[in-house]
Amino acid sequence: MFFKHVYEPGLAQASYILGCQATAEAIVIDPRRDIDVYLEIAETEGLTIRSVAETHIHADFLSGSRELAAATGAEMLLSDEGGPDWQYRFAHIGLHDRDEFWVGNLKFEVLHTPGHTPEHISFLLSDTAAGEYPVMLFSGDFVFVGDIGRPDLLEKAAGLLNTKEPGARQMFQSLKRFTVLPDYVQVWPGHGAGSACGKALGAVPSSTVGYERLLNWALQIEDEALFVQELLTGQPEPPTYFAMMKKLNKEGPEIVGGIPYPARLSLTRFQKLLQDGVRLVDTRDKFAFAGGHIPGSLNIQDNGDFSTWAGWMLDYKEPFMLVAGEGRIEDLTKALIRIGLDNVIGYIPDLNNWSMAGHELEILEQLSAHELFERLAQAEVYIVDVRNQSEYDESHIPGAIKIQAGQLPDHIADLPIGKPVVVHCLSGDRSSVAASYLQSQGHKHVINLTGGIRCWWEADYPLERAEKREQVIA
Repeated sequence: MFFKHVYEPGLAQASYILGCQATAEAIVIDPRRDIDVYLEIAETEGLTIRSVAETHIHADFLSGSRELAAATGAEMLLSDEGGPDWQYRFAHIGLHDRDEFWVGNLKFEVLHTPGHTPEHISFLLSDTAAGEYPVMLFSGDFVFVGDIGRPDLLEKAAGLLNTKEPGARQMFQSLKRFTVLPDYVQVWPGHGAGSACGKALGAVPSSTVGYERLLNWALQIEDEALFVQELLTGQPEPPTYFAMMKKLNKEGPEIVGGIPYPARLSLTRFQKLLQDGVRLVDTRDKFAFAGGHIPGSLNIQDNGDFSTWAGWMLDYKEPFMLVAGEGRIEDLTKALIRIGLDNVIGYIPDLNNWSMAGHELEILEQLSAHELFERLAQAEVYIVDVRNQSEYDESHIPGAIKIQAGQLPDHIADLPIGKPVVVHCLSGDRSSVAASYLQSQGHKHVINLTGGIRCWWEADYPLERAEKREQVIA
């Protein structure tokens, strides 16, 4: 048996390619949309991709199943569980609980494991050339390392009301099927640490049923009501683009037929697009951006969180441009199409031509923790904490208002126009996104707290907890 774990750290997303070397056939499970990695692996190993399978209708990335099927002629094996509202809207081979399918000598048994979503399935693999016993479970967003899939995404991100508690109860029942599997069965989940699909995902790529039975918090709770309460408590805010991913993955993502490459824009063309109101995303690091940027641009740094913040802050219906180095365009484009942002129309590699043409740059003012403490004493600033709710609840700067960075577009009217607004997160990355967005929307008195609340902690300045102050927006 051939096995390869393919991991995309920007979305903390795992996919898998498995092959029967006796028949040279392969299957890909939960592929991402930029499929070149699977094609290259198959070619290197002398395998032909015959099947593509998914564990569920994904919310955090755009599926590559249709893309891979179009490129290889592979059959698509997708869930037909969950009822009429949870059916894929494009042609596929439907899978149900206890179905079996084969890839050469590899036998896959389908387990319906609802909870994260109603249609969710997992794949139990037996390598029959070695023995009849199951050896691996591809659990998707059902069971992670140290955690389980959250059932509240449908309600929070997709707006499907009254689904989180029924989903939690379904998860409780699904876990009973998991716990009766042999201890030695390997568990290969759909995500790792950093994913918003759970609240405590482990950093190691895989586990076993026995290990999870011993140490996974969710498998230690025997009372269903307590389980539901614990599962729904403390989940991170889901990015708003999750609702779009659900819709596109259900209806069938557009087949792009390869990785698009945005055009390098001339100064004349770039100026015209800016005048037409096309959004500019500056991917340079936060310090370079703060030192000087084109007015109206949005700072989404070229780092591991690029995809997530692009999904949070960009409009799927509107075109946009990038400031990005020549050598980064292909990787950034891949990161964008993984979440369905196909509408990048061009880029400039730096700000040199813009500056040399006589245009002024805008700066993002920085404030130290000591300076903020002094200005707070004089009531000169308005503080916006853009961290997650759980971080804010643990401790925050006195008087700070909580608006999660990705939710700023919904709360722009809640902020004062004339008073300086100090934005902060933990260390400065999220606040640079937030501050740049506020600047782009006409807030000229925007200041970033250098080093974030971490520097405030180190200076031993006062803190509050959420239960002592109820000034929270979003």
